[in-house]
Amino acid sequence: MKAVVQRVKKTSLSVDGKLISEIPFGLTVFLGVKTGDSEKDGAYIAKKIAGLRIFEDENGKMNLSVKDVGGEVLLVSQFTLYGDASHGNRPSFTEAARPEIAEPLYEYVVREVSTYGITVKKGVFGADMKIEQFNDGPVTILLES
Repeated sequence: MKAVVQRVKKTSLSVDGKLISEIPFGLTVFLGVKTGDSEKDGAYIAKKIAGLRIFEDENGKMNLSVKDVGGEVLLVSQFTLYGDASHGNRPSFTEAARPEIAEPLYEYVVREVSTYGITVKKGVFGADMKIEQFNDGPVTILLES
């Protein structure tokens, strides 16, 4: 499982021109599920997302988590994180889990992150989503189980 975690000031997600989710500040997380991933991988990623200390404290050090600062998480499923373009220019997605496996694991990660007392908003699994975000920093962290 891979997660691209971005610290944001604001993010909104729309499908077919309709606003689906929006967070005022916190983390936008793009989550990729790989063939063979399990709830164990999801629990690990969720714990990392919840505990990741990438917000500044009163001394300007990245020492606070999204929960510490009262932020929210927008969690977006993104199978393209497992795109392999090492052989040519058209990515292959053979490592990405099939939707019937990936969607329940995505939903599991959403639930797990929320158990840490963090508000989690979602994208729409498998939809053509349009995302507008105002990155903060920018700070981008890659997580992998």
